[in-house]
This record gives sequence, C-alpha cells and structure tokens, in this order.
Amino acid sequence: MPSDEIARDTIAAIATPAGRGGIGVVRLSGPKVPEIAARILGFVPEPRRAVFGRFLDADGALVDEGIALYFPAPHSYTGEPVLELQGHGGPVVMQSLLGVCLDAGARIAEPGEFTRRAFLEGKLDLAQAEAVADLIDAASRQAARSALRSLGGEFSAAIDGLVARLIELRALIEATLDFPEEEVDGLHRDDAATRLVAVRAALDEVLRKSRQGSLLRSGIHVVLAGRPNVGKSSLLNRLAGEERAIVTAVPGTTRDALREPIQIEGVPLVVVDTAGLRPSSDVVERLGIERTQQELGRADLVLAVFEAGKKAAPLDELPQVERIDVYNKIDLVPAFRAPPGALAVSAKTGQGIDTLRKRLLEAAGWSATGESTFLARERHLRALEAARGHLETAAGQLDRPELFAEELRLAQEALGAITGAFTADDLLGEIFARFCIGK
Repeated sequence: MPSDEIARDTIAAIATPAGRGGIGVVRLSGPKVPEIAARILGFVPEPRRAVFGRFLDADGALVDEGIALYFPAPHSYTGEPVLELQGHGGPVVMQSLLGVCLDAGARIAEPGEFTRRAFLEGKLDLAQAEAVADLIDAASRQAARSALRSLGGEFSAAIDGLVARLIELRALIEATLDFPEEEVDGLHRDDAATRLVAVRAALDEVLRKSRQGSLLRSGIHVVLAGRPNVGKSSLLNRLAGEERAIVTAVPGTTRDALREPIQIEGVPLVVVDTAGLRPSSDVVERLGIERTQQELGRADLVLAVFEAGKKAAPLDELPQVERIDVYNKIDLVPAFRAPPGALAVSAKTGQGIDTLRKRLLEAAGWSATGESTFLARERHLRALEAARGHLETAAGQLDRPELFAEELRLAQEALGAITGAFTADDLLGEIFARFCIGK
C-alpha cells in the first residue's frame, strides 16, 4: 500500500486476542482519531491520561464503557494520533465497539499496519519493527530477551555501525579516485586494506551472533530414525519429559510421525518420532514408513537410533544431512561402549541424555556463551551473507579502486536492506502481512 494512502486513512482493529477476557482493546490510528473520539466518547481525552468513558454508537446508544487513552501525534506508537478503547473483553462487545469505530470513519487495519506506520513515520526502523512480531511470537525467555534487545535498537545499532565504517572506507576510496597521484594512492590503498580487514571482522561477528539468534526463532527439525523397537519413542518421551509416544515391546507400534516441541537451554526444537524402517507387507506400516521418509527429507538433523549390544543394521535410507548416531538401552548392557563419535544412552534411566542434549545444541550451531544474540530472520542472514560476499570480492579489487568502491556500495546496500534504508515496497508488504491484526 502506498505510504500517502496510509497517511490519509484512519485504521481500527481489535488489538487483543480472540476469545473472552476481562478486558479487550480496540486501537485506532490516523488523522480522524480526534473526530472519532469526540463522536464515540463525547470528548477528546487528555493526552496520555487514562480516563473513564461511555462508548456510544451513532444513535447515542450505549455499546460499552471502560477506559480511553489518547496519544496525539507525533508522540504515539505510530507517530499519528492514536486512541485505545479498553472495554469488556467479550467477542460480541469487541466486535460491536469495532463496528462503532468503522461507522465513525475508520477502516479495518491490515495485518501489521500499525507497526508499518510506525516504520514509515520513523518511529522504528525495519529491524525494530520485525522485532515487535518476534517478541509477540517468542517461544522462550531467551528468544523474548533477544527480541526485546532488537526492539531496543541493539541489532540496528550493530548494522548502523557497520554501515558507518563502510561509508568512511568509501569516502577514502573516492578520495583516491578524485586525487589519483601515485603517492596518495599508495597511502590510501594501505589504509583501505587495513580498514577493510577490520570491517570484515566486525561483520563476521554480527553474522555469528545473528546465526545464533536465528536458532531462537526457528529452532531445528530433529527426526528420530531407526529400525523398529530400538527405543525411538522412549527417547522422544525422555527428551520431552513426559509420556508423549506409546511405548510397547511390540515392534512397529509407531505408525505415524509424532511431533513434540521441546526446548534445550531456550533453543526450540521439534523432535519427530517416526515409524521404524524395515521391509513390511502391512499396508498401514508401509504408509508410516513413507511418512518417515518424508520427515527425513525435511530434517535439519537426524538422530539415528540403534540398540546397544546388538549388531546394528546399516541405515542406508537416511538422507545426507547432519546425523548423530545414538545407541539406546545401555541399561541392559552396562559394559557397552559406543563407537567413536556416537553416543550411548538409556531412555529408560536417563543415562547419557544430558550429553545428547548438548550434542543436539552443538549440531544446531548453538553456543551457550552468555553473550547477547540477535534474533535474526532469514532475510537478515541473507543480507549479511550478501554483504560479506561483496566485501570478500572487494578484498581482491584493491588495485582497481573503481571496482573496489562499487563492491563497498553493494555491501552497504545489502546492510541497508536490514534496517529499511534500501527496501522495496513489495518487501515491506510481505514483511508486515505476517503480523497479527492490531499490531
């Protein structure tokens, strides 16, 4: 949607989750907010002060009563006049109150439109705007803390710092182009090489923290695979901390993929128990094995489970993804020693499970160093990788300042896409369309 159209409309939406609750909030933003407030409340509330009001429809009939909060521009979340009406949280009441706002001149907000306006009005940059959605969707305390740091501008500050250093380097190179005397060129070339090394190191550090933080957003897809009756379901139950999968001594009990979300040190994982891999004439079991193959095709990591003390049949069916070999049931064979690189565990007693959890995090690329991480999205990682590639190319163009300067410009543009300095309107539409309505 064009920004001029956004500035012209006044939008409204229910900002609280669907369902019944003690209170519900209808939020409005736009130039008509004072007029709509006067029509619904009979007055425009004093700025930033909670006041009691009776919410009336166009005929003067009482719809609800509650608290009104008014935030005049530019001192509001969106940078526009904003009104929040806090009423009773029943769905019928909320829909009625929203209808009154629409009748008074507002329109229904699109998903993420409030935050999009905040971005367009300069209240947030794009990385901070995305952090709003990440904070709402955070699946762990660590993810919430990282999202809150990004919302506070920590990630953006790191990106802006990189951009500032690139601008300084570009200015140095452009001086070389403007004054190409040989002695100046040589001095500038040496200085540029030194500065480029420092910028690349700083970018690598931001990328490392971003990769760490991206795990807090998306986690990893872990699939348990192995022959029937090696204890995959028991292992899932042990990792989940509760009886999620049916466990029996009968081989082939699991016929479908069972997903269980878990957290290890705040990192979300989805662990999938699958049907045992073996030739079968049973139609239902064959369907289960087909689903196992589908899950393996989507796996980020495979736990290949074997039974300790028994000859392990090779699992040639497994895809070429990262894999951890796990030998289960060591409680039955206490003297068993796992092959190099493999783990020995007991799903029954819990022996070796803590080591398995650590290996899962290591395989995911997580390092619990206690430092802050950036809750990066996939597009952030792609932009950082693109910038890194341009700087790598630039390192080979030191003797060709025109090409060197162009690679620096492209790197700066890639970084600018993270905060919104260089962002197409269609990308903005895609980003904010994934937000919830009312935010």
